[in-house]
This record gives sequence, structure tokens and C-alpha cells, in this order.
Amino acid sequence: MLCFSAFIAGSFALGSMISNNLSPLIVTVIRFMITALFLGGLIYFTQTIKKIYFISPWRYLFLGLCVTLYFVLMFEALKTSSAISLSVEFTMAPFISGLFGYFLLGQKINLRIFIALVIGAIGAIWVIFNGDISHLLDFRIGRGELLFFIGMSFYALHVPLVRKLNYNEPPLIFTFGIIVAALFISFVFSFGEIMNANFKSITKYDFFIILYLAIFASAATFLLIQYAALKLPSVKVMAHTYLTPTWVIVWYIFMGKDGPLASDYIGISFTIIALFLLLKEQTGN
Repeated sequence: MLCFSAFIAGSFALGSMISNNLSPLIVTVIRFMITALFLGGLIYFTQTIKKIYFISPWRYLFLGLCVTLYFVLMFEALKTSSAISLSVEFTMAPFISGLFGYFLLGQKINLRIFIALVIGAIGAIWVIFNGDISHLLDFRIGRGELLFFIGMSFYALHVPLVRKLNYNEPPLIFTFGIIVAALFISFVFSFGEIMNANFKSITKYDFFIILYLAIFASAATFLLIQYAALKLPSVKVMAHTYLTPTWVIVWYIFMGKDGPLASDYIGISFTIIALFLLLKEQTGN
């Protein structure tokens, strides 16, 4: 999940750089197509396909819908909102996932986990606003933030559903099924746009960003989150997203932008403390 949060941070840092000439639906279709081809190649060389893996195919369609809504709404939100604003909202994902985990799987949140979630949220928000309370007070919820909240809720729902709907399929096979379903759904919704799209407008930078999103922020993260969702309660899985703002800082440094301020290290230390509490609880279980 540490790798997961790093890859997710990359999607925030790079996603806003994609050309506005490309609609979120078309970007999502291209992304899922590359992801499906990549995973399909891995399966061909490493797995044996069994009919039992495709029992109740509606599972893949439902999970694929959750994934598609998240990515489409995220890119739509980035058109009118900053990556920082969306990062703030993303700190709510563990709480939302915890609620879904309780209602779908009966997973309860004890006091230690709740304290860890609060500390982690404080740390993440501190990093996002550089420890300046005035920046936090200036935060406003607009159309982009509302769209992202809806998409994020579906993403949070996806985590406990992976555990509930997995019938012991290998993570690679299960991920492939979800991605193919997501590709089908996004293609159906974007068919009109695809027919009228000018694909010549895709720059080489757009292509490399989409390639990153397909391989690392899609294929890799789905494999990682499914493995974790089968091992950990949903709230613990999503709690690792508190490291996302810290990883965004690392990405910005890598991209040649300004490094972290001194105050950022306070927030980073909060997220580390939160993860320590979660890991200690896991060891106790």
C-alpha cells in the first residue's frame, strides 16, 4: 500500500498536465485499453485461465463501473479544481471506505484505528496547506470538488467490494476482469466522443502520461489494492492514502518544482505516526 499511495500521487501530479483537448472519457478509454493489453500479456505468459474464474460476470461489471466513475470524475474535476483541493478531499476516503466496510463486511473501527485515521488526516491536510490555517479557511467546495467527492466515494466502495465479491480468483485474473469491464463501460459512454475525436491532438507528453496512468496508476495499483483488500480491513487499506500529499511533494521535486517547506515535515511526521498505529494494530491482530 506504500507503493499504491506513491503511484496514486503520480496520477494527481501528472493528471492535470494532460491536454484539455482530450475529454476525460477518451483518456479513460485509452488508459484502460493499454492496461487491459498489459495485464492480458502477463496472464498469457503466467496464468492458466479457468472457467470458474468468470462465474457471476456481473461482479466485474459492478466493480468496473465504480472504477470508471472515479477516473472519469477525477479528470473532469481537475479541469476546474486544483490537485491540492482534490488531495484534501481524498483524506476522507478512509472514513468513507470504513463506513462501507462496516455495512458490507461488518468490519468495525476500534478506538486505536479511529485515532490513527484522525492523526493521518491532520497530517495530510497540514502538508497540503503548508501548516497555514488561512489557506485552509480559504478552501471552497465547487463543482469540481463535488464531482470528485462522488467519484471518490465509488472508489472507496470498490475496496470492500473487492473482498466481498472475490471468489478466490488470483489477483491478476480478477484485476483483468475489472479492467476489461471498465473498458467496456467507458467505451459505451464515450462512443460518440471517440467517433468525433481528433487523436492527432494527442502530444507525446499526453501519451507518456496516459502510459504511466495505464501501467502504474491502473494495473499496478489495482493489483496492489486487491492484494491488500484481501489481507486488511478496508479502512486500513485506504488509510495509506494519507501518504498521498507527501508523495505528491516527492513527485513535484522529481519534476523540478519546489521542494517541501519546513512545516511540511510536521505533517509528514503525523502521517508516519498514523501508519505506525495502524501497523501496530495489525500486528496485534
